[in-house]
Amino acid sequence: MDDSVIVELYWTRSESAIAETSSKYGKYCYSIAYNILLSSEDADESVNDTYLGAWNSIPPHRPSTLSTFLGKITRRISIDRWRKRHAAKRGGGEVALALDELSECLSSRSNDTEQTILLKEVSSFYS
Repeated sequence: MDDSVIVELYWTRSESAIAETSSKYGKYCYSIAYNILLSSEDADESVNDTYLGAWNSIPPHRPSTLSTFLGKITRRISIDRWRKRHAAKRGGGEVALALDELSECLSSRSNDTEQTILLKEVSSFYS
């Protein structure tokens, strides 16, 4: 089916627009998403979000090249999904390491404290 006909289906709000887009550009959008995300499940979700993005944005806009328009939407959605999945959490993922280091410090100090008390008791006993 010709791109202008698919765009016209979006303009008339025909649900067959998504089916026609999927049959013509589904593999193209999937390859873009998969190359960014390296996950088939995330790529499938990005492609589905691409169809929703096209559905929501085509009536105000009339793309001159549908493949480029869909590729741009897919790329943006996939990059956003990748960033969300790889976002640095508070502490940069080193919270566990910092807590382990602190526990070592605390446990060594508590041993020193116990040893200091024992030494004082022993020294007071012999004094």
